[in-house]
Amino acid sequence: MKAVESNEGKALIVEMPQPEVKPHYVLVKVQYSSVSIGTELMLIKSGRKGALGYSAAGIVVEVGEGVTHVKPGDRVACYGTPAHREIMLSPKHLTVKVPDEVTMEEAAFCGIGTIAIHAVRQAQLTFGESVVVVGAGILGQMIAAIAHASNYRVIGYELMESRRERLLHMGLRYACQNGEEMKEALQAVTTGGKGADAALICASNMNESLIDMALPWLRDRGNIVVVGATGCSFDRNLFFSKEANVTISRAGGPGRYEPDYEQLGFDYPIGYVRWTEGRNIEDYLRMVAEKRIDVKSLITEQVAFQQLPELYERYSKTPQDMLGIVVQFPQ
Repeated sequence: MKAVESNEGKALIVEMPQPEVKPHYVLVKVQYSSVSIGTELMLIKSGRKGALGYSAAGIVVEVGEGVTHVKPGDRVACYGTPAHREIMLSPKHLTVKVPDEVTMEEAAFCGIGTIAIHAVRQAQLTFGESVVVVGAGILGQMIAAIAHASNYRVIGYELMESRRERLLHMGLRYACQNGEEMKEALQAVTTGGKGADAALICASNMNESLIDMALPWLRDRGNIVVVGATGCSFDRNLFFSKEANVTISRAGGPGRYEPDYEQLGFDYPIGYVRWTEGRNIEDYLRMVAEKRIDVKSLITEQVAFQQLPELYERYSKTPQDMLGIVVQFPQ
């Protein structure tokens, strides 16, 4: 089978042995995968060898021992394992049946949707509270859409006009590009203008701390959730004045990177861990099926699998020019 991997600073299509199904795994023929351009370009530019992609949708070919929730022929969404390949081996808890109302292109973004849902949960918001989303790339757009659909008061912050327009199109009242606009938005949206309950930092900028930028926008004892790759230094006095909480959101939720959950198939009891990464995938698909979020509007480009290496070359210098990219595989 063919797959795309990073090697010595380039993305290459390579031939690999087709994986064999094993207990607690599902063998899936991929129809579509989605590109997380920032994460994938970071791996390519590092020069390290590695598989690319982590989110896809396809058709079940075979199931391993212990898999009972899907069967051959089912449409499934898969997250957390290398996805830019013709055949993928997906852990059972990260393989979720796609509802009839959801297209396979939409399902292919389950990884980004799951990461977004977990990030919003990490903000510990309650009904009607306010949140600032810093950075409106594909992840920030998804987070803003999910937060808006959940009845939180969402303010976007983004430098690119086209991305701000997308935030406004989805129903946000404010999409700001500077501190003055943010001040006005906070006065209008937050309780008594005292600041947002949380800020989710989705922009990637390792050269400066976006935490310092976001802290003045918070209310006293508000929450900051770091989702993107940003510098994590901060002004101690500013931090002290807010007594804010800072959390780094780890991918799709409880279970991520845990061998017992992902590889051996042990689930967490729902009474103790309500939202695992697998249940977050289900929730993403539910929101798409119920038309609570519009994923199709975030898809700005579709490429054939064979063109994927060329796409990385094209966006290596201007990743900000893209948003949602879906990869179509030969049927």
